[in-house]
Amino acid sequence: MNKKQWGKVSVLISACLAAGAAFAEVQEGDAQRGQAAAATCTACHQANGGGMNIPGGESWPRLAGLDAGYIVKQLHDFKEGRRQNASMMPFASMLSDEQIADVAAYYSQMPITPAQGGESASEAVLARGQQLAERGDWDAYIVSCKSCHGPGGNGAGSDFPAITSQHAGYLSSQLLAWKNDERSNDPQNLMGAIAKRMSEEDIQAVSAWYATQTVSEQPVNSAGEAAQ
Repeated sequence: MNKKQWGKVSVLISACLAAGAAFAEVQEGDAQRGQAAAATCTACHQANGGGMNIPGGESWPRLAGLDAGYIVKQLHDFKEGRRQNASMMPFASMLSDEQIADVAAYYSQMPITPAQGGESASEAVLARGQQLAERGDWDAYIVSCKSCHGPGGNGAGSDFPAITSQHAGYLSSQLLAWKNDERSNDPQNLMGAIAKRMSEEDIQAVSAWYATQTVSEQPVNSAGEAAQ
């Protein structure tokens, strides 16, 4: 890699580290209250918080075990229009700040569930996905996913969610949204910049690979607690 290429990649890495260091303080929620407030969420995200992978349709993400701060941020972004989704925006708009914190606490403490959508991927596709996840593609200025989402894709605070054991359909839909300027609520446009450098084949590959991985240990959330 020449100096010009390295400069572009190093800027992305530096921005990632800076964003990761700026975790916002999150209002502590009550998981017991959150269980009641999350009753309407189960229709899509399921009673166990595992979501659902729907090939060719709108896949619903796993919320179980995600960082509470990340869930809080996304719900506020839906509520305030910074993130667009026809299904989520009406539900988020009905939640108070306290209810958002409670729902986030509830889901963050749930056990992580297995993902779907990567089981039919070929060995070559999964190998490409693993390369992008763990090493990136420096010739294409694509930083590895673990640079921001942490070793094993277990997540890092409220800005970088766990992506290991997340449904392939959901991951690919979000990467495509960033690539096509349909999502922009990430810090410093990190995801937008990276997704635009990825081909659709790359997006499918890395999504399938993360869907086939299991979390070796429960990620630590913004409150410094492991999901139970």
